[in-house]
Amino acid sequence: MMTREEAVVLLRSHIANENLVKHMLAVEAAMRAYAAKFDEDPDKWGLAGLLHDIDYEECPDLAEHSLRGAWILSEAGFPDDVVRAVKVHNEAHGLPRDDLISKTLYAVDELTGLITAVSLVRPSKKIADVKVKSVKKKMKDKSFAAAINRDAIRAGAEELGVELDEHIATVLEAMQAVSDDLGL
Repeated sequence: MMTREEAVVLLRSHIANENLVKHMLAVEAAMRAYAAKFDEDPDKWGLAGLLHDIDYEECPDLAEHSLRGAWILSEAGFPDDVVRAVKVHNEAHGLPRDDLISKTLYAVDELTGLITAVSLVRPSKKIADVKVKSVKKKMKDKSFAAAINRDAIRAGAEELGVELDEHIATVLEAMQAVSDDLGL
C-alpha cells in the first residue's frame, strides 16, 4: 500500500477544490481516530478516509460517484477492504456495509461536513470552540447545512454501535487535532 505522501500526490492529481481536500482531510482524521478506538491500522483507515472522494470532481453524480474512486484505488494497489469501503460509502448504490472500515467511513463522512459547517458559523470560526451540544443543536435545525444527511449520521453511529454523543465527540476531537490543516 502507498504511503500517505504518495496518497496525497494521487489525491491532488484528481482533486483541485481545496474545500473538498479539507473535507477529505477531516474524514482521514476521523477514520484514524476510529481506527485507534477499534484497534485497527490507523494508516490504512486514514488513507481510506483521505481518498474516499477521489472521484468526486470527475463523477459528482451520485449514480457514478465512488465507483470510479474504488476503481482508481484498486488500480493503485489498495487492499480490497479499502476499495470496498470507498465504493460502499455512497449509499446511492445500495451496497451493504458489512465490515467495520466500511461502516466507519459511512458514519464519519456526513458528520465531518456538519461539524465543519457548525465551526464556520461560530463567531471565531474556530473548531476549538465547537462543543458536542452545538453540533446536536444544529443537527436538529434541518435548514442549517440542509444538504447534510442527518439520517446518515444517526444510522452511521447506530451501525458502529456507539451513542450519537460519543460519535460526535470522537469525530469532533479528531478534527480539532488537525484544525490547522482544515483551516478551522
